[in-house]
Amino acid sequence: MKNTKPFILLGETILPGQSKTIYMEIAKLHNTTKLKIPILIQRAKTEGPTVLFSAGIHGDEINGVEIVRQIITKKINKPKRGTIICIPVINMFGFVNKSREFPDGRDLNRVFPGSKKGSLASRFAYHILTEIMPFVDYAVDFHAGGASRFNAPQIRLAPHDDALKALADAFNAPFTLYSKNIAGSFRNASQKLQVKMLLFEGGKSLDIDYTVADTGVAGVKRFLAHLNMLSLETSPEEPAQKTIYIQKSAWLRAKCSGLLHDNGYLGAFVTKGTVLATITDPFGKFERKVKAPNDGYIINANHAPIIYQGDAIYHISKIILNESH
Repeated sequence: MKNTKPFILLGETILPGQSKTIYMEIAKLHNTTKLKIPILIQRAKTEGPTVLFSAGIHGDEINGVEIVRQIITKKINKPKRGTIICIPVINMFGFVNKSREFPDGRDLNRVFPGSKKGSLASRFAYHILTEIMPFVDYAVDFHAGGASRFNAPQIRLAPHDDALKALADAFNAPFTLYSKNIAGSFRNASQKLQVKMLLFEGGKSLDIDYTVADTGVAGVKRFLAHLNMLSLETSPEEPAQKTIYIQKSAWLRAKCSGLLHDNGYLGAFVTKGTVLATITDPFGKFERKVKAPNDGYIINANHAPIIYQGDAIYHISKIILNESH
């Protein structure tokens, strides 16, 4: 069906078959320099849903930015039908400063739905939610592990939602975790607007891992193919295996401070008692083994060379819904 409906975003009209980059500006830097957030829109001539691919809601999570960049450069964002919106960097302030937070010290992903007259982060959340999200039907928001914690590529979705599960099946990341929406998060606020959003986690902050990026891009192709939006010029890639659904997982924390020597089990299935790492002191006085507390998949590993007692060092699955190891 021919696309004839008007599409007006931030005061700009995007016509059927048109590609346009518009800029969102909420505030300037303290030296009066304008800080604009590019929003790339590709609209097909045929009617269809609107999909958002976003990243950089935490300014130091560069891996997601790389995934959305590749979606654009490989022209995956040129839809067969409907509209695709790409925002490679939502938190441009944090991106410029290589920081997770906004300049006001707030985590943008904890202040939604925001406020028109609130803090800088709150105002930004408000404009994203009121001026962009009402147009969106489906979304994938790309993240990475915080600090030195490296996430195996995974999709996170709210439980008890068959439509979201179908999208996660289509994306087919190596792992899919059921996790409740966090109050104040972009995902939670989007769900209240009836937007079907998946959250992708992969890699760690201030780092680009091309294996993770390739996994994210391949998932996006399958996601769009599921919605019958993938361009005829692009073909989805068949995954090596079906995604592993994890219903419950837990963090393993360091019992002592020291130097962390990781044994490289990220993404692998391990049995109870497997030595995941060794913690040592710098002076050769002690070595303490870190053992898996149960059978499960290692879905996050701390790659920091120095850790403190109580630090989260491994995220391991506890309840797996579809065994495939």
